[in-house]
Amino acid sequence: MIKNISNLGDAAIYCDFGNEVNEEINSNVIDYFINIKDKNITGVTNLTPSYNKLIVTFDLNITRFHIIKKKIESLEIQKSKKTKKNLIKIPVCCDGKFALDIKRLEKVLKISENKIYEKFFNKKYFCYMTGFIAGMPFLGDLDKKLMAKRLETPRVKVPKNSIGLTEQFCNIYSFESPGGWNIIGNTPANIFDKNKNKKPNLISPGDTIIFKRITISEYEQYNK
Repeated sequence: MIKNISNLGDAAIYCDFGNEVNEEINSNVIDYFINIKDKNITGVTNLTPSYNKLIVTFDLNITRFHIIKKKIESLEIQKSKKTKKNLIKIPVCCDGKFALDIKRLEKVLKISENKIYEKFFNKKYFCYMTGFIAGMPFLGDLDKKLMAKRLETPRVKVPKNSIGLTEQFCNIYSFESPGGWNIIGNTPANIFDKNKNKKPNLISPGDTIIFKRITISEYEQYNK
């Protein structure tokens, strides 16, 4: 549950659930996010969940820190009704033109390209959060032998739909963006669709992801 509640600037509250990153703690974050949202607490303007933190932004013209803090502390948290986890399969092409950092990873991790992909594709991933850019999912947890640091010099442009690895996570760049993650492939799937007002994200926190390797021909035919 929440370890500590503190001020974050003048008009936000920082709910700290601890330093660990795991599914149990992240589920607690999501439960609080849903319950606070459902309560429609007067003055709350935005909720921002992450792996193990929740930021609650409020309007100083309407309410104050101590009022929101007390309401959060007094909440009787109902577990998320989302008992059925979505299992989403994401196709990934690892052709050379997409796998921008595979050679770097071979050197850094000291394992072969084939082993990197074998370990990457033989795992299920949990979506802890979306953010940084709209719809970008942060997925854990990588095989320990695939954990690598970010690039020393981030790219100015990472191609849209690139699959990146860093530390214990992988992600999918939902838009072309600057970034320093190690790029190993690209998906033809539409990760974020701004025209879908109700659910623009293909992947949401709490979902489970399986990556499936496809050929360049399958990639090119995917959206035809």
